[in-house]
Amino acid sequence: MIEVYREITPLTQYDCFTIFTRKKKSFDFPLHNHDEFELNLILGGKGVKRIVGDHTEIIDDAELVLVGNNLPHGWFTNQYKWEEGMPEVEEITLQFHRDLFDDKLLRRNQLFFIRSLLDKSVRGISFSKDTIDRIMPRLMALTKKSGFDSMLELMSILHDLSVSRNMRVLSNSTFTDENINFNSRRIEKVFAYMRDNYDKEITLEGVAKLAGMTEVSFSRFIKKRTGKTFIESLNEIRLGHTSRSLIDTTNTISEIAYKCGFNNLSYFNRIFKNKNGCTPKEFRENYAGTRTFV
Repeated sequence: MIEVYREITPLTQYDCFTIFTRKKKSFDFPLHNHDEFELNLILGGKGVKRIVGDHTEIIDDAELVLVGNNLPHGWFTNQYKWEEGMPEVEEITLQFHRDLFDDKLLRRNQLFFIRSLLDKSVRGISFSKDTIDRIMPRLMALTKKSGFDSMLELMSILHDLSVSRNMRVLSNSTFTDENINFNSRRIEKVFAYMRDNYDKEITLEGVAKLAGMTEVSFSRFIKKRTGKTFIESLNEIRLGHTSRSLIDTTNTISEIAYKCGFNNLSYFNRIFKNKNGCTPKEFRENYAGTRTFV
């Protein structure tokens, strides 16, 4: 079983948030999680590897990511190489308490989009280049603000992020134990069945019958409601469980694949790499190489 570093952030119970800037030539802080939400801006780090939950990606020159509370995450030097004369990578990190915005406040109509943003962040969110260009100067300016004005600006930044276009949710919902509401009792019933029986054989015929629809009608229905096909939805559930097992057990990759409903190892390896950007072996090594006990 692999342990993830538990970071104790500098925030106290009396703080609303903390923001700090760093310049660096390498990324060596271990994979970690913490109670607080974190908004991380990295400039000039092309080639750095980012891990959020079960998602791995090589980042570009500029990236902005919001990480929800208790979600494992980290940035690693990987392909990035600093050389004499090069500017250092600039990183701005903003952390705020998960209870900074009371649940009753977030249920107000005016805070709907921020609430949705924070809900999505449990899986990690990556923002588009256009959004980075708009938010970057405001984050830089926020490092020089203080008091009530800084809190108002934080809320404004979060709102603008919440309504920004082309944001990407990173980690698998099964990996984070997130239950998604599709506003359809039929879809919810099918997803509950797939989550409970992911390790068994599940067919389109069976789930269509469960939904009270023909196979063709259900295929269209699930694609329209979720944006994914039946097979893609089932594979995503299974991949979340395989990722967890790769971290939490010492079972072999083939054992894990079989126990999570994949009977063809080459097929499993292929879709795992397509989804996570690395092989199951590399994924396990990403976590295994960062053991720190606190």
